[in-house]
Amino acid sequence: MTGSGPIAILAGSGQLPIQLVEYLERTGQDFRILAFRGFAAPELRRRAHAQADLLDLKTIMATLEKWQPRAVTLAGAVRRPGFSALLGAYSLLRNRQEVKEVIARGDDQVLRGAVMLLEERGYTVVGAHELASGLVAPLALHGDLHPGPDDREAVEVGISLLTSLSAFDIGQAAVVSRRHVLAIEGPEGTDRMLRRVAGLRRSWLGLRRRREGGVLIKAAKRGQDLRVDMPAIGPRTIVESVQAGLSGIAVGAGSTLILEQEKTLRLANEQGLFLVAVDLPWMEEGRE
Repeated sequence: MTGSGPIAILAGSGQLPIQLVEYLERTGQDFRILAFRGFAAPELRRRAHAQADLLDLKTIMATLEKWQPRAVTLAGAVRRPGFSALLGAYSLLRNRQEVKEVIARGDDQVLRGAVMLLEERGYTVVGAHELASGLVAPLALHGDLHPGPDDREAVEVGISLLTSLSAFDIGQAAVVSRRHVLAIEGPEGTDRMLRRVAGLRRSWLGLRRRREGGVLIKAAKRGQDLRVDMPAIGPRTIVESVQAGLSGIAVGAGSTLILEQEKTLRLANEQGLFLVAVDLPWMEEGRE
């Protein structure tokens, strides 16, 4: 149940939980970290107040009961777990029914189920962006470069595509060149999707051809719960986009996290990539 205690961070993989912790420290807020084994970065696990296997619901709930947090946030990526995430045989045994049900679901359902479970127990679930709004891409976000006509066409196609795919348990990103869809993100994640595009563009000698253009579009899906699965990009996204020969990146304004924002913008400028935030049709509908 929601108490008056610290903010509880349920930490998955990536830079988001690390940056959130840094922000809360800078602003003097009280927090506790519960790191998911097999997901959270080693540096975060070392300073975590507790650790648990992703599906060890009994330990997770007992920890929250002890902390009595005023809010709970799920920060960082988690996916349908393979057995690498189930490091404790004991937790697997005592949660075997939950394991069976969760693995059978898609990623979207896993995240929705986690929120429902926490809210049913009386906890207030908030998004990392609600705690650290400076991480979110504003509509005014842009680097030194701007998209050309072909790029703007690609962005329109990509946003339309991702909006159409909202009903399906699929990724949050696509690569489009003019009106040609080069890739749609699946369970592999954005970085691996970009590597797939890079592979498609290599010559038979294995050499990367000159930059061929195309745009990475990354945006939340219609109806997506941004508290637990807000799209994110960062410096690694810039590097992978360059390797894939892209012209730039477009993200959903107000619904995408920009990790290490200053570094990300600097890299985009240095590498000749445009980076822009664009309005999403369903976000506009929500404001009407």
